[in-house]
Amino acid sequence: MLNTDVVIKRFESPDELRTFDKGQFELVEVGGMTIGRATYQPGWRWSTDVGAAMDELYCQVEHVGMVLSGCATVALPGQDVVEMKPGDVFYVPPLPHDSWVVGEEPYVSLHFLGAASYAASKE
Repeated sequence: MLNTDVVIKRFESPDELRTFDKGQFELVEVGGMTIGRATYQPGWRWSTDVGAAMDELYCQVEHVGMVLSGCATVALPGQDVVEMKPGDVFYVPPLPHDSWVVGEEPYVSLHFLGAASYAASKE
């Protein structure tokens, strides 16, 4: 049966909140999609602030997203480090990679692919 209701959600009241040192990841489920908003503070690094708690050296989640504010990197071993800045729409393949905030401004991005599995506990 077709759902005929309009659904409005806000990241300020997420369906799920994943927190870790120097950051958080809010998830909302809408229209059959899970969309995430990442907010990372200066000094945040995936390998130390997320990966260490998960006993992982690298993130291996495939990402499609858009940077709203701040600057962060993505680094795949053996490749150049790429900076992502406000307005950038990004794709990161499902290969081992690290990421970190650049500068003194918090980094905020939306994630349209990979949000459901990002920083998820291994229960």
